[in-house]
Amino acid sequence: MDGTSALGVGYDTGGERFVRLYTTRDGQSFETSAPTLFSEQNPNETGLAFLPDGTCLCLLRRDGQPGTGQLGRARPPYRDWTWQDLGVRIGGPQLLRLPDGRMVAAGRLYDGGARTALCWLDAGQGILTEFLKLPSGGDCSYPGLVWHEGVLWVSYYSSHEGRAMVYVARVQLP
Repeated sequence: MDGTSALGVGYDTGGERFVRLYTTRDGQSFETSAPTLFSEQNPNETGLAFLPDGTCLCLLRRDGQPGTGQLGRARPPYRDWTWQDLGVRIGGPQLLRLPDGRMVAAGRLYDGGARTALCWLDAGQGILTEFLKLPSGGDCSYPGLVWHEGVLWVSYYSSHEGRAMVYVARVQLP
């Protein structure tokens, strides 16, 4: 892939449960790049990020048993993936590589009650470490992450104040 291409993951909501990787050059026509990216234990939502060498990382939600998240890794052309179990249940995952190389993961965590959280991802070890619980609870998550002028901006929704609303957090990182 070159700088004019994009990747996206789609998932089946019918009888078969799997995720598929797509590529596009124009945002309108999509080609299947990996017909079955992952198929174990009802995979669905994903977040993608790229390392400087072109390696793609995929943070993947699963809803089967045990329902723990997966971390996938592939080099161009992104057809052959290796997967690592993260040992943590996640929802609505998102990934962002910071300019200093650190990986921020965001999404819904379930241990101790549902919440939207920010985590450091150690991609080499396959470890998520929560560093910030955002004001959230109940039905929540689906964050967006943007790094702008040295600040991490996070958008997400939550129903912890009685009804679902969209929130934006400005996060200063160490």
